[in-house]
Amino acid sequence: MGLVAAELERRGISTVVISLLRVVTEKVRPPRALFVPFRHGYPLDSPNDPKKQHAVLAAALSLFENGDLKPPGIVDFSPAAGR
Repeated sequence: MGLVAAELERRGISTVVISLLRVVTEKVRPPRALFVPFRHGYPLDSPNDPKKQHAVLAAALSLFENGDLKPPGIVDFSPAAGR
C-alpha cells in the first residue's frame, strides 16, 4: 500500500497507511504511516472492539494534522491509547 500511497501523493491526494510490518514500511517509505503492533490481518486489532478500532483510525487520521511530521513519517500507535 505504501507504493500506492506515494503515487497518490504525487497526484495531490493526501494519504496515510496503517502498517503491520515496520521493516517493509521503512523500506517503502510512504508519506505518512501509522505502525500498529497487532496480529497480521488485523490492522485495527481485534474484531468487535469498536473503541480500539476508532482509536486506531483517529490516530491514523491525526497524522494529517501533524505539521511536524515530514514525509516519509512513521508514527507508532500506542495500544494504551485505544483502551
